[in-house]
Amino acid sequence: MKYTTRQKAILLLSDGTIFHGKSMGIEGTTFGEVCFNTGMTGYQEIFTDPSYFGQIMVATNAHIGNYGVNEEDIEADKIMISGLVCKNFSFNHSRANSYENLEDYFKKQNLICISDVDTRALVSYIRDNGAMNAVISTDGKSVEELKALLAEVPDMKGLELASKVSTKEPYFIGEETANYKIAALDLGIKKNILRNLAKRDCYIKVFPFDTTYEEMKAFNPDGFFLSNGPGDPDPLFGAIEIAKKILENDEPVFGICLGHQVLALANGISTYKMFNGHRGINHPVKNEVTGKGEITSQNHGFAVNREELENHPDFEITHLHINDGTVAGMRMKNKNCFSVQYHPEASPGPHDSSYLFDIFIENINKAVKA
Repeated sequence: MKYTTRQKAILLLSDGTIFHGKSMGIEGTTFGEVCFNTGMTGYQEIFTDPSYFGQIMVATNAHIGNYGVNEEDIEADKIMISGLVCKNFSFNHSRANSYENLEDYFKKQNLICISDVDTRALVSYIRDNGAMNAVISTDGKSVEELKALLAEVPDMKGLELASKVSTKEPYFIGEETANYKIAALDLGIKKNILRNLAKRDCYIKVFPFDTTYEEMKAFNPDGFFLSNGPGDPDPLFGAIEIAKKILENDEPVFGICLGHQVLALANGISTYKMFNGHRGINHPVKNEVTGKGEITSQNHGFAVNREELENHPDFEITHLHINDGTVAGMRMKNKNCFSVQYHPEASPGPHDSSYLFDIFIENINKAVKA
């Protein structure tokens, strides 16, 4: 076995708390909102999920990198997290179908990672004190210098990030001869969402975040999809306007995560920044319609105001998060519209909620018959 000396590294939280670790090998300094994911597997999908853009990820799993990197396990064309904090970084990998190790993958994209951090203590601290901005540095900058730089980083609340991850030009997924045409608004869409739609005989045109409703409608879609994505939903005025026009015309629409929040805002229901958020692949949700429980993959730091939703005459809550009672799903009583605050496409995670894509297709069929 090869032994190497690794440089010291530092994690500084915006409240001045410091955690020490070691550099994985890439020198630099990076900033973002620090958050943690409780998943025991699926690190590559997590790192490439556009919903994590602008965030420093803390992995609660003790080992990261042990199964390398697989070309099939990506949700975007590049790494989306700002940096990684972990306990043990594995420079060797043993998965049969991995094509390279995580170290080389990070070096190609210059992702700063610090390991040998007491992640149990760090996660416990974030749980008690809430998500906050942070900086990780592996290039020897002083604490005072890092504090000055961190003070200039904007808070996640009020931050529009969809424009940073959305496609610049429209593109197509699926077979042109498919039975259904879907217009998808890319606020940070995951590849596996598109795979799930294509698998259900859909031909999808993916539009940039700043597209107009008229441009999407020109595709003559059978249904609309509003995707997941990073940041605060409040500044997404264009997406909110699109949602309003879809609803005015009573066209089938399905929203996931950020898209779910946009649909709420389009109806005058507010959203709020959560203390910690939900990030993991084992979040329990109760389906209020069927009474069944689901284990879900979640990744969000904002949520829909439950009290306002319950008091809205046109809405009903379809899913609730069992741990804290936050809204996990909703649908409109008078429109062909539903949405969830989690990831039914998983990747990573269980497939308990994949039926939601089938409901979307059923809603489209009902609209055609009507």
